[in-house]
Amino acid sequence: MRAIFTRPLAAAVLLASAFGACMPALAQDQGEINRQLLAAAKDDDQQSVVAALQRGASVDAMNRIGDTALVTACKKGDTAMARTLIERGANVQHANAPGDTPLMAAAYGGFDEIVALLLAHGADPLATDRVGKTAMEYAAGEGQTKVVGQLLDAGVDVNRTYKNDLTALMWAAGYDRAETAQLLLARGANRSLKDNRGMTAKDIAVQTKSARVAGLLSAS
Repeated sequence: MRAIFTRPLAAAVLLASAFGACMPALAQDQGEINRQLLAAAKDDDQQSVVAALQRGASVDAMNRIGDTALVTACKKGDTAMARTLIERGANVQHANAPGDTPLMAAAYGGFDEIVALLLAHGADPLATDRVGKTAMEYAAGEGQTKVVGQLLDAGVDVNRTYKNDLTALMWAAGYDRAETAQLLLARGANRSLKDNRGMTAKDIAVQTKSARVAGLLSAS
């Protein structure tokens, strides 16, 4: 019996040993390809992004703060790259370490084409980051009026209250985003709602010296 099994067993042990030795090298190669993908996304180099994916980079590889190539593309407003990554299966719901999703990044920057793309692929407009903010709050606070409209069209309630009972109108009021406030009012925003301090959007506008929105909210 020993003569029959010794040689195959030895071969199996050698094979397992060789395979095990290759594992760290394979992991190192994967890590390098992933780094190339992330670097290419940061450099707006779509050709290199595609090349890295073709070489086996993980489409959802992350950098040290948890940004994927898609999050990076959304921060930079690179619509073509965002589309390529989504078509390759990038996770539109991914959140980085601070909790920022691709949709939040695009909403903050006012990149409406990317916002439309993300919403069409199932991005959640009500996802919250680590401080409890959503894409709507970022868009309203930054005065990204077209994005605010897109989020409303996606089903976000114009009078939805967020952290501290703030509404999108209150966020727009606090930063004197008059065009955004006007859109919200046209879409049915309730100017009488109060936050957890008992302040209305007008009160917030007055407190923050947001003259344009204060005037808008004072009009009948």
